[in-house]
Amino acid sequence: MTLEACTNLVRSQDPDRFGAALVANPQDRPALITLYALNLEIARAPFQSGEPLLAEMRLQWWVDRLAEMGTGRPPPLHDVLTPLWEAWGSAAGDLTPLAEARRRDCFREPFATPEEVAEYVADTSGRLMARAVARLGADAQGQAVAADQGLGAGLVAWLRALPQLQPIGLGLASGDPADAARLARLARDAFERAAGSRRLLPKRAAAALYSGPSVGRLLSGILENKVNILEEEVVITPFQRRASLARLALTGRWWR
Repeated sequence: MTLEACTNLVRSQDPDRFGAALVANPQDRPALITLYALNLEIARAPFQSGEPLLAEMRLQWWVDRLAEMGTGRPPPLHDVLTPLWEAWGSAAGDLTPLAEARRRDCFREPFATPEEVAEYVADTSGRLMARAVARLGADAQGQAVAADQGLGAGLVAWLRALPQLQPIGLGLASGDPADAARLARLARDAFERAAGSRRLLPKRAAAALYSGPSVGRLLSGILENKVNILEEEVVITPFQRRASLARLALTGRWWR
């Protein structure tokens, strides 16, 4: 788990966030890449393997390392968490409860309602993003903005994963397209709350929350009944991604 491996992971699995790191301040880039890799593991590990035990073991590694960092013990040399340790120090241990919550849910039952999904995402992705921007200079109000943006981004991730989650019983219990539309509405509301207060967040923290240029298109398509998330995949072109990254670099606005 070197920084190089972490960078390759983010570049391949989340190219929009990787691009966001490239337009961030150079001194923030290693910590951002590390944070993105952690976010990918927390969000996706239980669904990357057909064997839940392997997913739990992968997440337990993150839990153990973060807990050690919280006691003041640096990660192993060349470990992927080294940049996070250099930027956060023992405060990285604050992320342990979030990783532990995700680990416990490797064997969870499907969510009964969209509101249950939103509550869970707020407690994991939302809190993770709030902690991240706090380390990048955001005050309490800015952290609230980050929590809303993290909630929206987390819900979008769930929507995109639903075609893979439903067949293995890890998505929504009903499988009703109306529930997917409800999730899309909750995500859009969270993004709009964040957008209304975006100036409360330091610009240097914007890259930590960038959620990709296809978000608006995906949510609009679902809400306008033009996209059935269980059957279709929304594709974003490299040109559109570059345009969105340019806007991020110039304005700090990343969720539109």
